[in-house]
Amino acid sequence: MTPDRNTAHKKARKKIHLKRRQQKILTVIMTVFAAAAAIIFLMPTILTIANSFMDSAEISANYGAVFSTTESGGKTYISEKINLKFIPDMVSFSQYYTVLFKSPDYLLKFWNSVILVVPIVIFQLIIAAFAAYGFARLKGRLKEIIFFVYIIVMLMPYQVTLVPNYLVSDKLGILNTRWAIILPAIFTPFSVFLLTKIMRRIPIALIEAAKLDGAGEMQIFRYIALPLCKSVMYSVVILVFIDYWNMVEQPLILLSDTSLYPLSVFLSQINSGEIGLAFAVASIYMIPTLLMFLYGEDYLVEGITYSGGIKG
Repeated sequence: MTPDRNTAHKKARKKIHLKRRQQKILTVIMTVFAAAAAIIFLMPTILTIANSFMDSAEISANYGAVFSTTESGGKTYISEKINLKFIPDMVSFSQYYTVLFKSPDYLLKFWNSVILVVPIVIFQLIIAAFAAYGFARLKGRLKEIIFFVYIIVMLMPYQVTLVPNYLVSDKLGILNTRWAIILPAIFTPFSVFLLTKIMRRIPIALIEAAKLDGAGEMQIFRYIALPLCKSVMYSVVILVFIDYWNMVEQPLILLSDTSLYPLSVFLSQINSGEIGLAFAVASIYMIPTLLMFLYGEDYLVEGITYSGGIKG
């Protein structure tokens, strides 16, 4: 090897070594940043669960200044340092005992949430699947106009459609009933939009081959469209469940009977003397959402990125 080639070879190796070192440094920085962001996002959840195992005296000593009020009912100025504790001095299950056995109102509100959300998820998924298949298979300008309207409605915040929902519910005579929340929710356009986008990616050749074998539209829908959209459908279930599990505006506007309120509304009404109960109820309230997310995390990621193995 000549001196010039030897020098060029050393420079190339040095450049490659420098580039790898920069990549390692960048990886370390990104990892630290991601870990810090994860800790920040998880901190409220961890704090809620940890404080649910404190007794009322310890919670009042740590957070009493935050929830204290003036004689007129207003909030007081917090002049002292708040002690955020992630490890209780003594583990206590008294808050959970009170919620589960002494205060049936909390469990009643929990089951109100279940009664409202489960039908919304089931029927919205069924209606969205049929509607999306129709949008994906049918041709014509009318179909495109209707789908465009779906997108416009989807982009609107819920507060915009809240007044029309109230007026329609009043005309139908279902105001102050669970149907006032369930009926508008099962026709939400987001699920239709998401499923339509993935059904349009089903290869036409696959559908034509099924038709040549004698399959009808219902058979194509059942045995081809639904299995190929499995990941997206599970994503829809998770997203719809989380959205309506945490709803607040709909019950407050459409329900005047507080006995029908879900737990998401009832949590905000727990007064300052029940801070510990709020932590315990919030911990119980998080369980269904966390279980659904942990069980279907892979489906959720796959569905949102439209990577269900379909190529258009």
